[in-house]
This record gives sequence, structure tokens and C-alpha cells, in this order.
Amino acid sequence: MPNDVDGKDGHLAGVSEARLLSVLDTAVDGIVVMNEQARILLFNSACERLFGRAAADVVGRNVSIIMPPDYAAEHDAYVAHYLATGERRIIGIGREVRGQHSDGTVFPVELSVGEAHTPDGRQFIGILRDLRPRKQVEERLNQLQAQLVHMARVNAMDEMGAAIAHELNQPLTAVMLYLQAVARRLKSGPAADDAMTLDVLARAVKEAERAGSIIQHMRQFVEKREPDRRTVDMARLIDETLELTMLGASVGDIEVRRDVEAGLPPVDVDPVQIQQVLANLFRNAVEAVRACDERWIGIAVRRSGDRIVVGVSDSGPGIPKETVRGLFKAFATTKRTGLGLGLAISRTIAQNHGGDLVVDGGGGGRGATFTLTLPTRHPEKTQ
Repeated sequence: MPNDVDGKDGHLAGVSEARLLSVLDTAVDGIVVMNEQARILLFNSACERLFGRAAADVVGRNVSIIMPPDYAAEHDAYVAHYLATGERRIIGIGREVRGQHSDGTVFPVELSVGEAHTPDGRQFIGILRDLRPRKQVEERLNQLQAQLVHMARVNAMDEMGAAIAHELNQPLTAVMLYLQAVARRLKSGPAADDAMTLDVLARAVKEAERAGSIIQHMRQFVEKREPDRRTVDMARLIDETLELTMLGASVGDIEVRRDVEAGLPPVDVDPVQIQQVLANLFRNAVEAVRACDERWIGIAVRRSGDRIVVGVSDSGPGIPKETVRGLFKAFATTKRTGLGLGLAISRTIAQNHGGDLVVDGGGGGRGATFTLTLPTRHPEKTQ
């Protein structure tokens, strides 16, 4: 009779063990069991997939085999400390740790550890869940949130730009009228022969008119209107923009190196918008060299096939690679002042004209170079 009982108990034990192993092998999460010496006793199929190691290769080995070096070096000491003091640092508490795949890849893992007292001594059961899918989802959500915030700021700038343009038109018109009135008064009075004063007033009126034109084009830009194209001489447009930019930039002894190819064909562009782009590039170049021992900016204009290429370079320190990647994004700026819209808008203007604006950040003793390309004719006219 005792033999029959022993047989039944053995059979039941075998069924229970088989059932347990089946559950362990079908579990989605990794399950690893180790003893007091941190030796692996059980390593389920999910663990094999997670760490790229077969159970037969890890059972009997120290559990540190599935840990990165910094964790592995301290793990045995943690186990010994717990066995000696009973102070829990992770047992019964789930937390994020790092595991290491057989190929050396280190990845985040959520680990929960339980403890069991068995006839063979204490055993520790670790349940591991790969956190990479969750991290990827979180990163994607963060990216989408950042894009939503960015779009909200861009939309706000669109609305603000249109409002500013509308509000500035009236006082700017008044300034032009006042300047014109003063000029007429001077011409009919004792100062009629004061050529210098009259010339300054004429320039002031011209700049006020140009400011009004820029504001009008800014409204068109934020309202997504097409550029107001005209056939212009690119070399002349560059010279006019350079004169205005260098006049008001406190440039001191900054040298301008101008290299314009002779016989360039005209271009069909919106001259005000392209002047905005050029002025922005010139001002940035001046700012880049202001604190340098060697201070110059270079402007090279040439023809390349059916395009005009304008290169604006400088003797500055160059632009770091990590900055170059986001340089043309709205609100990206390395300056203490400004919204970081200049280059973003400049590239959009260039692309709206069928061209582009790119940058070589330089570095290694070489300054940055911005390259503006424009078609010599409006695409619709090259039929």
C-alpha cells in the first residue's frame, strides 16, 4: 500500500511540475529563478528571447550574465547584504533596471522580485518585462506633443504677424507724410539750398516706403500669398541690400569681399522678399565675426546652369554640428535676443521662389557659408 501511495504522489508531483513548466514557458514576461548564491535555477522561454541566451547555457551560472557590467559588479554584494541584514532594496518593489542581450545590447527592463523559502534554501523569483516598446511609444508621444506645441506657436506667430503688419501700416504712413511735408517746407523756405538735409529726408522717405513694402509682404507671407515677382538684376539687388545692411549694423572695420560673376542673367523674384533673405544672411555674418581677430564677410555670386547661386561666408568660428541640424526650424536660435524665425522664414521664401537655402557650418578654423539658389526664370515662364 505505501508503494501505491508513493506512486500516486510521484505522479501528481510530476503532473504539477509539468504544468508549472508549461505556464512558465507560455508566460509573456521573462521569469528567472536564482538561489542564495545568485545562481540561475530556472530561465523561461521569454527570458531566452529577451536576452538571446538558451536556458541550458545559463542555468547554474551567476545571474549577472544577463546584466550590464556596472550592475553585474554590484549584484552579488546586494544579495549578500540582504541575506545578512534583511534590508530590502528591490525585493517586493518593482523598478526599472537594465539588462544586457548576448550581443551586448543594453536595454531597459521592469523588474519585480519575490522571495520563496524552500527545502533547498531561499530562492528569488524575478519577473522581467522589456520596456523598449513602452519607451518607444512614450518617445513618439513626446515628439507629437512637441510638434503640437510648435504648430501652436507658429499659428500664433502667423496671427501676431498679420496683426502687427496691420497696426504698423497707419503710423508708418503718417511718418512718410510728415517727412514729405518737412521736405516740401524746406524746399520752399530758406533751407532750399541745403542739399545734404534734403538728401537725408529723401533717403528717410525711401526707407519708410521700403519698410511699408516689407510689412505688406510680411502680411502676404503669413497669409500664404504668392510672391510679387519682377525681373531684377541680382547683382544690383545684392549691392543695395549690402549698402543698407552695412550702414546700420555698426560694422566698424569688417571687410566685405565681393565676388560677382560678370554677365549674370536677370531673375524673376519678389525683390522685397529676396532682400529680406539677403539682409538676414548679411546681418548674421556680421554678427558671427564681430568678436573675431580676422573680420570679413564674403559674398560670391555666380551662375550654375539655369540658377543663380549666392554664397555668403564669414571668418567666424563656424556653427556646431548639433546646431546646424535644427538651424532652419522656427524658434531655433543661438542668440540671446530674437525669436529664431529669420532663417526659417528665409528658407521658406527661397523655396517659394523655386530655390533653396542651405548651410555649411564650417568649423576647424573655417567659418560658416550659407548658399542661396534661385532659378533665373520663374518656373511657369520656362516653358
